[in-house]
Amino acid sequence: LCGLMKNFGWIAGSWATALLLGLPVLALIFSALSADGDLFRHLVDTVLFDYLRNTSGLVLGVVLLSLLFGVPTAWLVAMCQVPGRRALQWALMLPMAMPSYIVAYVYTDLLDYSGPLQAGLRALFDWQSPTDYWFPAIRSLGGAAWVLALVLFPYVYLLARASFLEQSVSLIHSSRLLGCTPWQSFRRLSLPLARPAIMVGASLVAMETLADFATVHFFAINTLTTAIYDTWLGYGSLATAARLSCLMLLAVVLLIALERRSRQRQQVFQKSMGHEQPLRYPLKGASRLLAGLWCWGLVLAGFALPFVILLDYGVRYFALSWTPEFVRFAGNSLLISALTALLAMAIALLLGFFRRLDGGTRSLLPLRIAATGYAMPGTVLAIGVLVPLTALDFGLNDLAEWLGMQGPGLLLTGTLTAIVFGYLVRFVAIAIGSVESSMGKISPSLDMAARSLGQGTGGMLRRVHLPLVRRGLFAGAMLVFIESMKELPAALLLRPFNFETLATHVYQFVSDEMLERGALGAIVIVLVGLVPLIWVNRSLDSPGH
Repeated sequence: LCGLMKNFGWIAGSWATALLLGLPVLALIFSALSADGDLFRHLVDTVLFDYLRNTSGLVLGVVLLSLLFGVPTAWLVAMCQVPGRRALQWALMLPMAMPSYIVAYVYTDLLDYSGPLQAGLRALFDWQSPTDYWFPAIRSLGGAAWVLALVLFPYVYLLARASFLEQSVSLIHSSRLLGCTPWQSFRRLSLPLARPAIMVGASLVAMETLADFATVHFFAINTLTTAIYDTWLGYGSLATAARLSCLMLLAVVLLIALERRSRQRQQVFQKSMGHEQPLRYPLKGASRLLAGLWCWGLVLAGFALPFVILLDYGVRYFALSWTPEFVRFAGNSLLISALTALLAMAIALLLGFFRRLDGGTRSLLPLRIAATGYAMPGTVLAIGVLVPLTALDFGLNDLAEWLGMQGPGLLLTGTLTAIVFGYLVRFVAIAIGSVESSMGKISPSLDMAARSLGQGTGGMLRRVHLPLVRRGLFAGAMLVFIESMKELPAALLLRPFNFETLATHVYQFVSDEMLERGALGAIVIVLVGLVPLIWVNRSLDSPGH
């Protein structure tokens, strides 16, 4: 009881923060259950099943293509002497920094009927109309799946490559001694051992596909994400949007459950030992050429070609793009991202240190509650944030009117409060994970030493833990900052009136098919997104890899 009273401030602060961050999920569910169902029934009778079919088809297509792109590439880079292998290790992660809607616009411009590729084919073969030849439609469900897979396959590549590198070389040598070819060794040994990591990557790809709004909206494909956006802005029904959001939330929960169930009975204990020399299959002739073309082709298609086109647009239209409005929008993005990163850092430190002080299940629960928002797509999260903040705004104005005072107006939903709170709910899990990992490496003996020297809880945090976790704290804050700079769906729904971020600024030009004017902002977003990729690559690279 004495210890409980001594840490009461940490307990109360941690639980209050966790419940505040978990409020959007509760508000979403409550609003969906208590809402009038007339509009929702209308959607069920007319278009909802089309939305569900398109969403399922898109997720399945993107996952299959990502597996096709990511798994063979990971094995080639990890286990074979591919041309430029050292550069490929980090180059194959670059598509993650490219916003999917930018890639969608670039390939639509290149591959559409009026684009240079089809125009060149018509000139070359003297074709006169679309009836004279067949060309795959880029503005389709398949085209959207292909574009998203080009951007998302690095999730599969990263995890599969790390798994292949961790596998015991002695097991692979044993399979070769038993007569297996490199292909048979991959199919019978390496692939089954890497299956848990591949499934995690596939589930991440599926969740990112569910969360995507800009690409499917640009291609005019109706999915659950676009349905939520249109229901709120088109029909003005926040309650119906909340019901649709609960369907998406259920889909995300099912994906996480399926991924965990697929690994439930799998146990792999054999790991690569430090003294083992890495295995590299030599590639010669056509195999070497095809492997190099495959890997570098993915880098070209997923990053290099769109980025070169962006640079060309940025240089040619720099005078039109560099305006006072652009500078203001960039400042807005920096301000919101910095505020979110600082608040996430403070919350992660509070919850992580409370976990350190308590050490039981009671302290783990606030961490898990606070991190639930990371699994929510941006559109769903925005609806979950709007529900309680809108109710609170109305309550404050009603209270002011009852007291005979002038209401404060949209104090929460009409200011930066909503967008910063939404970003915080979405990305605080990144900072929590980073701080939790750093806290776990601190020896308990340091806590005891600080106590014996007369330090209280605050002094122990300030003088012992904070200096030791500052690297992890900074890394988490940096990742939160970068993710906030790139976030689009939540920004579109939560931004105040007449307020733009770089992401919304670029997307407005993309949706109007004027990427030339938004290329400069897209370049800034891409360059900022490269920072975590460099950090991840350095953490993965070790001698022998």
